[in-house]
Formats: sequence, C-alpha cells, structure tokens
Amino acid sequence: MIGDIRKKGYVLPLGMNSMQKFVDVGFKLKEIIIKEQHNCKATEYWDNIEKTFLMLAHEYIFVLEK
Repeated sequence: MIGDIRKKGYVLPLGMNSMQKFVDVGFKLKEIIIKEQHNCKATEYWDNIEKTFLMLAHEYIFVLEK
C-alpha cells in the first residue's frame, strides 16, 4: 500500500508516480484498489484546527502483471 503526501502545501502523488514507474519498465496495470484510511494517527491533531485543505485519507494497492 502506498499513499500520497503533502509537501510545502501541495499534493505529491507518490502512489501514481510509483505506479507509473512500474508501467514504464514493462509491468501491466490490472487493477487499482483504493483503500480508505480510518483513524489515521494524525486525525486527532487536525480535529479542532481550521483546515484550508482536504485530508489525504486513502492509500493505493496496485495489482500489476509482468
């Protein structure tokens, strides 16, 4: 499983970037499974703070074939 991150306020799509690296070297993408994250470690921290962004609350599972 791999998730995206925020860097300097912008989303860095680690999941999609990683998947593309596999496709570029010859893997075939069969499925993308998106897993919703519940009870993230940092969720409580953000509960009472005004947010100007959406929480990144999912991870990817890529099913690849060589």
